[in-house]
Parts: sequence; structure tokens; C-alpha cells
Amino acid sequence: MGLVGRAVEQMIHFYRGDGSDIAHFLKVYALAQTIGRGEGLESALQETLELAAVVHDIACPACREKYGDTDGKHQERESPAIVEPFLRELGVPEAQVRRISWLTAHHHTYTGVDGLDHRILLEADFLVNSEEKGLSRAASEAAEGQIFRTETGKRLLRSMFPRDD
Repeated sequence: MGLVGRAVEQMIHFYRGDGSDIAHFLKVYALAQTIGRGEGLESALQETLELAAVVHDIACPACREKYGDTDGKHQERESPAIVEPFLRELGVPEAQVRRISWLTAHHHTYTGVDGLDHRILLEADFLVNSEEKGLSRAASEAAEGQIFRTETGKRLLRSMFPRDD
């Protein structure tokens, strides 16, 4: 089993039966993988993106305990201290640990997007969050102009939230 597969298995164990958190990260992972491949990411960046998608919400259980919610800014604040030892235990190289830690600490930050891996993680998480929360057509149209930059992400947005036009 490869590194990403081991990370998926460890995250399922980490969430200890919380089906909602497990389903969410698996959907984000699948969409991030799809967008990354659709955009032709080179293999090392694709692996970083996929690992980041797998662990992007690793701080949710701690946030529920500490704050009583999973607010995006709380997740971003709490993620590095949890994600870094998790990744190191899996044997992820240190440079990749630092990048994934940064990505998890910015996965709800839509300004100052730093790299295609960051952009794709934002798009994939937005798609899943929107599906889970019942995004309106108007919100989907606004998101396409404000959040989405990849052609693959835009196509997925239009397919998941079709318009009448």
C-alpha cells in the first residue's frame, strides 16, 4: 500500500467510527485527486495534494472538544500541532510535512492562494461542503467566479450544481 493509502487507513482509524467525518474527508480526497489529475499535476505535487486532502480536517475532533464547533478558522489554528506528528509517523518527508501542514492551516483561506495544490484543495473542500450544506444555484454561480480557477473544478461545480441555462 502506498503512502496515500496508508494515510487514508490511518485517518479512518483516527476518526474512530465518526462516519460523517470519514465520509467528508473521503469525498474531498476523491475530488482533489480528480481535479489534480484533470489539471495534469506532476506526481510529487499530486501526492502532496492528496495527502493534504486526506488530513485537511484532522483538527475537527479537537475543535469540537475545545471550542464546541468546527469553525474553519479554529481548524486552521489547531491543525499543525495534530497533522505534523501524524504525517511524520507515516514517514512523510519533512518538506512535504511542512507543506501539508501549511495547506491544512489555510484550507479555509481563499485569499493569497499559494500554489495549485492550495487552489485545488480549496475547490474540492468547497464542493463537498456545498453538497453537504445544500448550496443554492445563486451561491454556486457566485462561487464559480470567486473561488474556482481550475477548469476541472469548474466543470465539476457545474455538474454537481447544474443551472437551467
